[in-house]
Amino acid sequence: MTAQNETLILGIGNTLLSDEGAGIHALNLIQSDYAGTPGITFLDGGTLSFTLACWIEECDSLIVFDAAELHLPAGTVKTFAGADMDAFLGAAKRSAHEVGLMDLMDIARLTGHLPANRALIGIQPEYMDWGMQATDVVQQALPFAVDQAVMLIRTWNNQALIKRASTSKQFANKTSIESPDTGA
Repeated sequence: MTAQNETLILGIGNTLLSDEGAGIHALNLIQSDYAGTPGITFLDGGTLSFTLACWIEECDSLIVFDAAELHLPAGTVKTFAGADMDAFLGAAKRSAHEVGLMDLMDIARLTGHLPANRALIGIQPEYMDWGMQATDVVQQALPFAVDQAVMLIRTWNNQALIKRASTSKQFANKTSIESPDTGA
């Protein structure tokens, strides 16, 4: 499981069904480039399961890669963050997987552990039938999907640094006001 203050990068999909495995292929690509990066956990979520709920509940930031019906040209990558992710998942048709991503988000929400920073990076599939490889157009989209994830992590980390600096500044101001004057 992840430790608090970590980013969980979750790839979901079925790599036996060509473009349905886009999330796993994107996960593998980002993991090959960023393996060993402190504060990031990579997880192959396969076709989803309730066992993933504890992973989601224990992270501060969540990025999910998945093939998604965007009603756009094959290979299109679209990022849904925060409330936009929730709305997209709520409007999406139910998955054929054992449990849907929305179900996992609902579990985290109900337990009070929904990651504040969360995003779905959806990749429009071209072909979803038997095949171990993603189509060329989806393969070409994977680096862009990874770039989107890296940008999110940088944005979230900068926000956390700003928040910590602001808290430290408030604490410093508060302690200097409340400290007794020992000067002459």
